[in-house]
Amino acid sequence: MTIKKSMVDVAYDVLLEHKSAMTFTEIWDGVVKSLDLSSSMAEKKIAQFYTDLMLDSRFASLKDNNWDLRARRKYEETHVKPTALDDDLEMDDIEDDYVSVKKPKISGSY
Repeated sequence: MTIKKSMVDVAYDVLLEHKSAMTFTEIWDGVVKSLDLSSSMAEKKIAQFYTDLMLDSRFASLKDNNWDLRARRKYEETHVKPTALDDDLEMDDIEDDYVSVKKPKISGSY
């Protein structure tokens, strides 16, 4: 009996077996090998795999395109503190991003 697994489930197994963080390319190579994907199929599926990896809460994206299992990482390593707005930001700086547009004059009756 053959058990079918998703690409992210295979990636989970690859990382679990490796026991430490890996680059995206290393994980992808392990998935391609495990699923025996042809190079053309791998090329078609890599973008979807990256998206799925980003959305799967079991994985943690680390610095330098490294990935690990979130369960093996401390909270501080996997959560980024939101930065405060720059106090020096002036309203003039914000207004420069907008363009003034005059309303066209509409003539005639409706």
